[in-house]
Amino acid sequence: MGLGEFSLHMATGEATAAFAVALGAQLQPGDTVLLSGPVGAGKTHFARHLIQSLLREPEDIPSPTFTIVQTYETRKGPLWHSDLYRISTDEEIEELGLIEAFDHAICLVEWPDRLGPLRPKEALEIELTNGNTEHSRVLEIGWRAPLWVKKVRAAAA
Repeated sequence: MGLGEFSLHMATGEATAAFAVALGAQLQPGDTVLLSGPVGAGKTHFARHLIQSLLREPEDIPSPTFTIVQTYETRKGPLWHSDLYRISTDEEIEELGLIEAFDHAICLVEWPDRLGPLRPKEALEIELTNGNTEHSRVLEIGWRAPLWVKKVRAAAA
């Protein structure tokens, strides 16, 4: 994957949520987190907890499966949560404004494989897979940009 990578084994959904909250505390506008994994692996669960931890006031966090993008104003600035499962062309991604959002917002992207050549090179990549028990997950975390070393270490501590 590049500069850094490691695995986290989460025994429960609560442990996965706690890591999402800890990672959210490290994010700043311009940071992009790419969430991949099969259907049901917990991408939206992870994103919901991260987003909720940054909101000024609690609100419903729907899955963006059909809306494709949900935006939030957080205490750290704008946050874009996108689910690209139904996207099939680069033009559709560009029409969403997501490429510009990578520069000025915190972006969480589910199904990042749909980005193709538009995939940000400095993004944090997290692949979620099912663990050995019903609610356990394995998070494969990787990055190419040095900025993630400190942020990931702080979140995992």
